[in-house]
Amino acid sequence: MSETRHNWTKEEILEIYNKPLMELLYEAATIHRQSHDPNVVQVSTLLSIKTGGCSEDCGYCPQAARYHTGVEGDDLMGVSQVKAQALRAKASGSSRVCMGAAWRNVKDGPEFDQVLEMVRTINKLDMEVCCTLGMLTENQAKRLAEAGLYAYNHNLDTSEEYYKEVISTRGFEDRLETIDNVRKTNVTVCSGGIIGMGESLEDRAGMLVALSTLNPQPESVPINALVAVDGTPMEDEKPVEIWEMIRMVATTRIVMPETQVRLSAGRTQMSREGQAMCFFAGANSIFAGDKLLTTPNPDVSEDMKMFEMLGLKPQKPFTKRVQPQTVEATESQYEAMGEKPKWTRPEHKIERNEAAKAKAKEIRQEIKENESKIVEEVK
Repeated sequence: MSETRHNWTKEEILEIYNKPLMELLYEAATIHRQSHDPNVVQVSTLLSIKTGGCSEDCGYCPQAARYHTGVEGDDLMGVSQVKAQALRAKASGSSRVCMGAAWRNVKDGPEFDQVLEMVRTINKLDMEVCCTLGMLTENQAKRLAEAGLYAYNHNLDTSEEYYKEVISTRGFEDRLETIDNVRKTNVTVCSGGIIGMGESLEDRAGMLVALSTLNPQPESVPINALVAVDGTPMEDEKPVEIWEMIRMVATTRIVMPETQVRLSAGRTQMSREGQAMCFFAGANSIFAGDKLLTTPNPDVSEDMKMFEMLGLKPQKPFTKRVQPQTVEATESQYEAMGEKPKWTRPEHKIERNEAAKAKAKEIRQEIKENESKIVEEVK
């Protein structure tokens, strides 16, 4: 068995990343087989339960209210809608439903209570439940755990150094504090990042240092390739080459041997051969379904064809950890505390984010003027 280390350095990780590809693949595949069945892949379905209108300025995200990306804002979904989607996901081979809400942070109240009921409902379907809801307090994490949450996703996105070039409305330390709050419960941690945002190889290594030095390491690490969306500050970034994804997956597998490495956003640009190499390099989880929140994703039937071709099998739920018990709301030990934590707002200016915001303002003004003209013409 490969030793799980929590003291990786950036220099060590860069040395691994830059190895000759065949040597890198062999090492990663060998380590992968020591902790995982190489023919089993965990399948998750990502469901946007509240879309758009986010107050953050993440440079990659089409759900930020300040950019004009064509994403229409939707209110929080109902519990019955979520249950129907979960049943559909289960029938298609998914073992986990990850619910995402475009919130900066969780706020106690009716909407969070509704999310807790969604968690209870899906857990009772014998599916793993994951949530990604933004920053989270310890009490809120405990309420989610009590409802039956299996995992909480909170990506670091990139290295601490490059983080300030991507987001100005929250601090890197907020990400770590939220993960720490989750670790005070029995909920597993899902945390990864995005490559292709203009970061350096040193930044990619820095992100893996931040993740691998957590103790324990995250149970799931999503590796996303940027999907450059028109209207976002990163709309002109070049697509990530498949070799970069393969190297990133392999390096992640070596430094986090027991973690499930998820091949996440960007798969629509990857061939089956490219994805197969990522599985060989240690990826053993994917997101299935035609959308990842708002960005395209391969159709689940295509994924199942690929699985059949490669001899892969979907992982059954609760393979890595026992199913959490669900406590009903009426029997809860934890109550809403009405917390108002002071999450950081660095408020430095990111030039490309400001430019995208200004462009969106101009477009909206133009749309408004055109609508006024049409009204006048009708009169």
